[in-house]
Amino acid sequence: MSKIQILSEKLANQIAAGEVVERPASVVKELIENSIDAGSTKIKVEIEEAGLNKIMITDNGRGIASDEVESAFERHATSKLYTADELFRIRTLGFRGEALPSVASVSELTIDTAEEGESGKHLKIMGGDIVEDTSSSSRRGTTIKIEQLFYNTPARLKHIRSLRTELFHITNYINRFTLANPGISFEFYNDDNLILKSVGNGDLRQAIASVYGVNLARKMRKIEVEDFDFKVTGYSSLPELTRSNNSYITLIVNGRFIRNYQLSRAVIEGYGSTLMIGRFPIAVINIEMDPLLLDVNVHPTKQQVRISGEDALAKIIKEAIHETMYQEVRIPDSTIHRQNESFISNEELNQQKLNFQRDQNKRNSIDSSLESYEKKTNSNHFLHQGNNQDQTNWSNISHELAEEISPLEIAKEAKKKDLNSKNNEVFPDLEYIGQMHGTYLLTQNEEGLFIIDQHAAQERIKYEYYKRELAETSEDMQELLVPMVLEYPSDEVMIINDNLDKLAAAGVILESFGQNSFIVRSHPTWILPGQEQSTIEEMVDFFLDKKDLSIGLFREATAIMMSCKRSIKANHRLSEEEAMALIKELPEAENPYNCPHGRPTLIKITTRELEKMFKRIQDSH
Repeated sequence: MSKIQILSEKLANQIAAGEVVERPASVVKELIENSIDAGSTKIKVEIEEAGLNKIMITDNGRGIASDEVESAFERHATSKLYTADELFRIRTLGFRGEALPSVASVSELTIDTAEEGESGKHLKIMGGDIVEDTSSSSRRGTTIKIEQLFYNTPARLKHIRSLRTELFHITNYINRFTLANPGISFEFYNDDNLILKSVGNGDLRQAIASVYGVNLARKMRKIEVEDFDFKVTGYSSLPELTRSNNSYITLIVNGRFIRNYQLSRAVIEGYGSTLMIGRFPIAVINIEMDPLLLDVNVHPTKQQVRISGEDALAKIIKEAIHETMYQEVRIPDSTIHRQNESFISNEELNQQKLNFQRDQNKRNSIDSSLESYEKKTNSNHFLHQGNNQDQTNWSNISHELAEEISPLEIAKEAKKKDLNSKNNEVFPDLEYIGQMHGTYLLTQNEEGLFIIDQHAAQERIKYEYYKRELAETSEDMQELLVPMVLEYPSDEVMIINDNLDKLAAAGVILESFGQNSFIVRSHPTWILPGQEQSTIEEMVDFFLDKKDLSIGLFREATAIMMSCKRSIKANHRLSEEEAMALIKELPEAENPYNCPHGRPTLIKITTRELEKMFKRIQDSH
């Protein structure tokens, strides 16, 4: 057996680097966190070859005292934590003291730093060894340059993906830092090309505009709620503006962006049936809490945390988003759909970033006016203006965004009114024109043309009916003249036996009848005559497929399933009377704007849009 011995400091740092420094983006993350903790209000990030050749970060923070710079590169050296008690009251982003020595052990690192009014310090470290130690300028702040990352750990380089992938990960981190710190001005360059610039005036909506574009920022709605333990603020997109995955849900806890499945799920569930299945919102949710309720010391990257009272926090996030989104009049027009389709995927984002950089030298300049900004970012929301972007332009944007009424105030006023009455007031009065392709109902009013998806509209009506009936099936049952017998394989019988209470809560009352059978003696009165057995079988089969649902979610999911199966389909001709009856019934729904899967029930093409299409009016230039 080999003898036990203590690892050298250099080897220990390289091992730690394996946890902390996974890729160039990890270096950018750790160094930006240090800049933020130093109280910086301006942070500039410059990289070459997606960070593999060079990463340079310049800030205007407090800097490091000359006699303490060398100590900063000792393992577990930190200015952010002194006692064990402080470990449970962490307010800084970094505290382990692993980042600088870990990065220095696998790269060529140069640091220039100075405190206010003091002489500066210059160090150059190669593979963990100091090779230069001189005085430097007294500019307040710190500049750290990382070159030849992983030059002495070639195995790590083999796991680095394409430059495009590495650039995406760095950009993603900087986007999150910008959203988490709207009071800090960020600049980000790759190979001397400007990728992002934020104004840093503390306005979160302007930070969102920096990252996603002005058009999208205008379609975000403010979220604000508070209880004894948590304060939740932020913005979330209208249901029409979605992504194909949940990576655009940004969660920030005490200034730290985190990953948390339950809280992300709460954001999505807050939209209810207004969100299309398979689509996800864009959201920036900022959570403030007592550090005692938060444990950030559970993962080296500190993106996974433990939150005391996480269930309660998820509930208030869900309710806040639900309250805000359900007060919106959600009749999408054709321009919203074009914007939504143009919001690009991650893969497209990577490719377009490279295309942008390749073509940058061919461009003369980017117009700094708001109109030009919007046109240029309409299909490339992650790209941002170049050096012509100035404070005046951002002031104009801030003024325009600030003019919108807070949806939270609208929600509070709407609570005082009956929801159905509100919908009757805002839903347009429509005149039936005709049917198109046996699928769409064409209607009009003075505003323009409204196109109704007949399946989605009836699905919404039936969904609310089934949801209401499923919630009120305690005693409203109809006895069967001839009981029905349902048979299932033994593994499904065990599942059904364990969940008879959930099925009964939805009106499906089963009694054991032999080894593999159940008998049904009654059924809810809302089941149509002749459809008793097929409906109950569908409900049981659906439960077996989704057996981990709670009673409430089972009722909800069953209502969605049944409304879809029992609604008129596309390519089904309706008489004028049937069409007009559907148009009359839709406004009576609690939410007449979306089917239970989140698809719109109707869209609007304004008269002005039609006049533009037919060149009756011309776009202004």
